[in-house]
Amino acid sequence: MAGKAKAVTLATVAQTAGVSLATASKALNGKTVVSAATRRRVEEAARTLGFVPNHFAKALNSATTGVIGLLTADLANRFVLPILSGVENTLGVESTSIILTDARRDPIRERHQIATLLGRKVDGIIVVGHSDDARPSLAELLPVGATYAFAPSTSTADASYLSDNYEGARLAIDHLVEGGRRSIAVLTGDPTYNAAKERLEGAVRAARRHGLEIVGPANAYGDWSEEWGRYGAESLLQGRDEFDAVFCANDQIARGVVDVLRDYGREVPHDVAVVGFDNWELYSSHSRPPITTIDMNLEEVGRLAALGLAAAIAGEPPSGITRVAPRLVPRASTAGSKQ
Repeated sequence: MAGKAKAVTLATVAQTAGVSLATASKALNGKTVVSAATRRRVEEAARTLGFVPNHFAKALNSATTGVIGLLTADLANRFVLPILSGVENTLGVESTSIILTDARRDPIRERHQIATLLGRKVDGIIVVGHSDDARPSLAELLPVGATYAFAPSTSTADASYLSDNYEGARLAIDHLVEGGRRSIAVLTGDPTYNAAKERLEGAVRAARRHGLEIVGPANAYGDWSEEWGRYGAESLLQGRDEFDAVFCANDQIARGVVDVLRDYGREVPHDVAVVGFDNWELYSSHSRPPITTIDMNLEEVGRLAALGLAAAIAGEPPSGITRVAPRLVPRASTAGSKQ
C-alpha cells in the first residue's frame, strides 16, 4: 500500500527556489526587502510544489490572524447569503476564515457580538445591514478595520458598498422603452426605506430622458407586499390614465400586479409589460408569466466589501460609498415588443 504523501514545507520551497528559509518566508509574505525577481522565483516554486501555507503558524508571527468577522443585522434576511457568498469567494481563496454573527437588529446584541468577534482576534469586520438605509458608524467601537455592505455607514470616513437603486430603475425603464412601451406606471414600496424613494426617483429620471412622464399617481408608495401590488394595480386599472407597462419596486409587488392584470383580462406582456426588482426567484420565476426583474448583484457587493476590508487590514483603508451596478434579468413578463 502506498504511503501517505509528505506535506510540502516552506523549507522545500526555499531549497527548490535556491534561497534561504528566511528569504522564502519574506517572499511569500510580501515583504518589500525581497527583490521582485526573487519573489517570483519563490512563488513559482510554491505553485509548482503545491505548497499550502500554515496560516496558524503565520498568525503567531504576524499582526494578523487570518480571521475576519461578518456582522449581520438579520441573518434570516434573504439578502445576506449572496453577500456572504461574495465575501467567501473573495477571501476564502486566501484561506481566510469567516466568523458569522447575527445582531438581530438589536443594538445591545450588536455590541455583544462585536465584543465576541474582537475576543476571537479578528483582523477586521464586514458589517451587513438589514436594508440599504444608512446605519451608525462603528468606528468608535472597533480597534480593527471595517467595511459596510448593503447598508452604508453614516460616516463618509468609512467604506460602504451597496447596490445602485437609481441604476436599477434606469435599466428597468430603458428595457421597457426599448420594448415599445410609452405609458409606464410605477408602484414603489414603503416610503420610510431609501430603496423605495431611490427606485421611484430613478424611474422618473430615466423616463424623462426618453421624453416621457410616469403615468398614474406621482407618489405611488405602499409597502413591499403582493397585497399592495394588487391594490396598486386595481387603482391603475380604475384610473383615467392608460398604461402599457408597470415598473414595481420589488418582485412581491410585481407578482400582485401580474395576478390582478390577469384577473382583469389584461395579457402580460402583450397588453401590459411588468418589471420587478430584487430577483427573488420565489416570486419572479414562479409567477405566471415569470417576471423580468433587476438583480441587485449582491455577490459583487460582498466581493468589493471583502477587497475593501483586505485593503484596510493592509493599512490602506478605503472610504466613501461605492454603488454597485445591478443587472437586468429578462423573463416572459416583458418578452417581445409591443404590437
